[in-house]
Amino acid sequence: MSLLSELKNDLSALGIPVETGAMTDKAPERYIVLTPLADTFDLHADNLPGVEIQEVRVSIFTNGSYTAAKKQLVRILLNGDYTITDRRYNGYETDTGYHLYTVDVAKFYETEE
Repeated sequence: MSLLSELKNDLSALGIPVETGAMTDKAPERYIVLTPLADTFDLHADNLPGVEIQEVRVSIFTNGSYTAAKKQLVRILLNGDYTITDRRYNGYETDTGYHLYTVDVAKFYETEE
């Protein structure tokens, strides 16, 4: 399992289109873009990591109020056992009319031997 696939599955409950990297279709009133940030191993004394840490930025774009969508998004992430590492309002894009809110998440996955 990967963080991107888990997020796509869990965020489908919002009924908002979810894309990876960029919205490739005509942008709807609300949509989510997932951006991979990092795939890392924790440091281990024997140099054989037991877990991989995957991190993704979840960006929600909305033409209307972002607060309701933000609350729904955060609730799904917390209930899905994701670690939220950052949340922030990134502003209003005057050229597109979208508010942008981002939530960075991380999840630990056992490495396969």
